[in-house]
Amino acid sequence: MKFTTLPNTNIKISKICLGTMTFGQQNTEAEGHAQMDYAFEKGVNFFDTAEMYSVPARQETYGNSEKIIGTWFKKTGKREEVILASKIAGPSPTFTYMRDKIDFSPESLKFALDQSLKRLQTDYIDLYQLHWPERKTNMFGQRGFTVQDDAWEDNIHDVLETLDGFIKQGKIKNIGVSNENAWGIMRFLEENKYNNLPRIKTIQNPYSLLNRQFEVASSEGKR
Repeated sequence: MKFTTLPNTNIKISKICLGTMTFGQQNTEAEGHAQMDYAFEKGVNFFDTAEMYSVPARQETYGNSEKIIGTWFKKTGKREEVILASKIAGPSPTFTYMRDKIDFSPESLKFALDQSLKRLQTDYIDLYQLHWPERKTNMFGQRGFTVQDDAWEDNIHDVLETLDGFIKQGKIKNIGVSNENAWGIMRFLEENKYNNLPRIKTIQNPYSLLNRQFEVASSEGKR
């Protein structure tokens, strides 16, 4: 296995990360445990999940992927040997079963994080990510995206202040974003630069030979 480091940290991670979004729907708990056993034996020490998994997201399977990782940690005792990433879901009209407000308010961030920690049976998450922006933007590399009316007000400073509090409490170690564009990344980095708030360490976006939309993300503006 080849290794690298989580950007701007000394945390050693495998270049292959185990995604777990099928655990609890397409895969049973036993199958999920078997996948983690195999990956770990081959040198993979980086696992990624999210509160909304498994997929496709349904109320009946909400949080199952985190739960299966949690029971694996309890069974194997390997929590300290794994770099664990999870995510809080952004706004979506279909996710009202997750919590009262599907946003990144301090209350929502605290609730989502505490629930993830409980399901994962751990005291901390190594990389906590915002799964997609609160504002209405092209989150998944859609072609022909149409700008939409949006009442969102820039709260990135407040979001980072809340996450900084979790870092100081030891609940999370690092932060990242997902399905974000260049304008959003610029705003997060501005807050780090000018207000000494936590720096985002990673971005997890769809990007491949078939989907290269992020290369021209700078032309999208905040939308």
